Amino acid sequence: MASWPQPLVIVYALAVGAVVGSFLNVLIWRVPRGMSVVRPGSHCPACGAPIRWFDNVPILSWLALGGRCRRCRGRISPRYPVVEAAAGLLAVAALLRHGISLPGFEALVFAWTSLALGLIDLEHQILPDVMTYPSIAFGLLCSHLGGLTTLADSLLGALVGAAVPALVIVLYKLVRGIEGMGWGDVKYLAAIGAVVGLRDCLWVLVVAAVLGALVGLALIVAGRGSGRTPLPFGSFLALAVIVWLYLPPGWVPSLLR
Repeated sequence: MASWPQPLVIVYALAVGAVVGSFLNVLIWRVPRGMSVVRPGSHCPACGAPIRWFDNVPILSWLALGGRCRRCRGRISPRYPVVEAAAGLLAVAALLRHGISLPGFEALVFAWTSLALGLIDLEHQILPDVMTYPSIAFGLLCSHLGGLTTLADSLLGALVGAAVPALVIVLYKLVRGIEGMGWGDVKYLAAIGAVVGLRDCLWVLVVAAVLGALVGLALIVAGRGSGRTPLPFGSFLALAVIVWLYLPPGWVPSLLR
């Protein structure tokens, strides 16, 4: 950007992001359970009581209620305000990194989607098709319109992004008799490739693999896992691609030298 946004614009971006984060919480809870994201309206997961609008203000309502339902006093997970705050900060970071532009919009929407997918995979170890397939189409469309990469690079990134984990699954199955990755990872990596292109997709894959290896090793050392302990690789991919989307200009080429 030529100049920093005014404070009011930053506050607005934070507020809009937090509202989107509230919707991401709906996706994280309902999509893996096969529930509609439209009906019923927001309600307490413990007692089912509808949540009134003044108890549904992102971050602030959770703090005002002490993290509990107004009706039954059941505990409401701190994940809700954390996701809302994270989505708000991602919006601010996209504004500062890309400005008001198509690349900024693409980076932000995919970062929001990755935030939801990463948390879904962390809890359920699935990456829902209803979120990964549209993400592939979104990346291809944005690249066609002048997004983060070119259409040719987007297409190549999506193809290779899908092919690499698919090959890993097949070879791992032949060698060890189990699947080393899930097919959801294949579709998610295709989406990552469609958004960031071939080179950055491969680097996201490498960073995610390193993160997964470090976490797996830590679990083994702590006596809480083994070489066969399943890990939510989609969560590592989500973290890696979010970081990659927000790296300052010039950092990516310097990392590749």
